[in-house]
Amino acid sequence: QVQLVESGGGLVQPGGSLTLSCVASRRAFSMNTMGWYRQAPEKQRELVASISRGGNASYADSAKGRFTLSRDTAKRTVYLQMNSLKPEDTAVYYCNAKVPLPSGSLYDNWGQGTQVTVSS
Repeated sequence: QVQLVESGGGLVQPGGSLTLSCVASRRAFSMNTMGWYRQAPEKQRELVASISRGGNASYADSAKGRFTLSRDTAKRTVYLQMNSLKPEDTAVYYCNAKVPLPSGSLYDNWGQGTQVTVSS
């Protein structure tokens, strides 16, 4: 079974920092690429950062230099450290894992989401 549970969202002032956590099931953590997406009101869901099975992280241009994706294999947890936050970072943030189906195709699995609000 694939399970993803996010936490760490909240209200922060512009320029502040937050760290999001995603606790993953064994299958989600060990078998697939994982990532963080976000969705603002009336906007499409967009990729923020992803990490490969080998531990290499990639970032969207909007996140590069401000956000850091990391993981703790013992805790099966993926983290998104967000610094220098801007009001435009306000969104619901979702943890994602791409899970292989018996056919060989990949299927997107999502956590429940955690709200991040950047406002003074």
